[in-house]
Amino acid sequence: MRTLVAGFGNVLRGDDGFGVEVIRRCGEMGLAGDEVELMDVGTGGLRLAQELLTGYDRLIVVDAMTRGGDPGSLYVLEVESVAAITEIDMHLAVPSRALSVAKALGALPRQVFMVGCEPAEVDELIFELSEPVRGAVDAAVRQIHHLLGAPAACGATSGHT
Repeated sequence: MRTLVAGFGNVLRGDDGFGVEVIRRCGEMGLAGDEVELMDVGTGGLRLAQELLTGYDRLIVVDAMTRGGDPGSLYVLEVESVAAITEIDMHLAVPSRALSVAKALGALPRQVFMVGCEPAEVDELIFELSEPVRGAVDAAVRQIHHLLGAPAACGATSGHT
């Protein structure tokens, strides 16, 4: 199953860089392969829509996600509709716009998952992740391994949107 793991975020805004850091760590761990592509989307969501035009069966979006939990809380959600994504506050909601464009282009994969982390700070010019969010990066990588079908320990809040 061809899968794209896409990390969103602005590394200059503290915990908003969570998705980018997770993608970096996935690359260090050799997660990319014949069936798995890693993409540092940053804040350029339209790049994701363009990449999806090349044909993927599954998409895993990684980003900071405000859902009211403690900073560092990890969430794994299966996206059942693009409209439901707009209800999730993912700080500037760049992923929802990119997925809406991909859907309009007929390029949205059959399976879409969101792996998000509750941020502590995203509104200040800060060049590193907060301690609780930094501590969630490896757990997010384990969740991505799990979603890809690889054995890994799990410990995140899961659900559907």
